[in-house]
Amino acid sequence: MDALSVFLRWAHIIAGILWIGHLYFFNFVNAQIGTLLDGETKKKLVPQMLPRALYWFRWGAAWTWITGLLLLMLVFYHGGLMFEQGGWTTAAIVMVVLTFLVFKLYDVLAKVAGKNGMIFAVIGFVLIAAMYFLMVEWGGFSYRAVNIHIGAMFGTIMAANVWMIIWPAQKKIVAAVRDGETPDAGLAAKAGQRSRHNTYLSVPLIYTMINAHTVVPGASSMFYLFGVIILGWAVTAWLYKKAGTLKGF
Repeated sequence: MDALSVFLRWAHIIAGILWIGHLYFFNFVNAQIGTLLDGETKKKLVPQMLPRALYWFRWGAAWTWITGLLLLMLVFYHGGLMFEQGGWTTAAIVMVVLTFLVFKLYDVLAKVAGKNGMIFAVIGFVLIAAMYFLMVEWGGFSYRAVNIHIGAMFGTIMAANVWMIIWPAQKKIVAAVRDGETPDAGLAAKAGQRSRHNTYLSVPLIYTMINAHTVVPGASSMFYLFGVIILGWAVTAWLYKKAGTLKGF
């Protein structure tokens, strides 16, 4: 079991680097370069580059999620780290199920309120806080379990965005560019929106992965994680701003 745990952690990290590395490339490099290319250059470059990049992007997302789920089952559900006291109750089961189904609620909110980034962020933050509170107070999750399940919730939203929204939209966009047609602006906007959401979620997600193993003073407070989420979102906003100022030769 220890050997399996080590192997899954290794695979999880490698797949995660492959996924998030491409996510950051698309958001902080490709998005800026794309606006500088003329039609003929796009027609030659996009059908060759994007399918290759999107292959590693989407399969990195899939294997990160799959290995993460297997680790969750092995370390927490089988390994007995879910609860500091007590055990599996109906409430705990419901919260685990909600962790993996919350994408449905996120998807609706993204369509309704996603155009206003600040309002969407506030609504999202309130819902994250509600999930955290219910996991601890109703589900009885341990400190490590609540951290990793918030991370699993972020990761599930991100992986679903890749496979259900971004990849289907990008297939049509790449085909349109290849054929010399104008891509559907609505598809491009939706894919771009979900890609930005994934970028913002990725920073606190990485924190939940490492902080489940290292408890710093005060980290057991829910406000610590909330502060990390806000800080992570602020850093991501700065990265977007910085990306827009960088110039090529």
